[in-house]
Amino acid sequence: MGSYYVNRTPQANGDHEVHELGCPWLALLPSTQYLGEFINCHGAVAEAKKIYRAVNGCKYCAEACHTS
Repeated sequence: MGSYYVNRTPQANGDHEVHELGCPWLALLPSTQYLGEFINCHGAVAEAKKIYRAVNGCKYCAEACHTS
């Protein structure tokens, strides 16, 4: 199980990116929201989609959920 967070600030393409605790990019984000503990990024992305319409997994720590 991993702890997942979503970036509250959208990227240039409008996506709110999901990160797993320990991702080096997570520390650089000014504002994140804790999503919870999940077996994989798919559950975390589904949870983030309850909050934000456009969601994507981080290319580095949630590659299985990275779509663009």
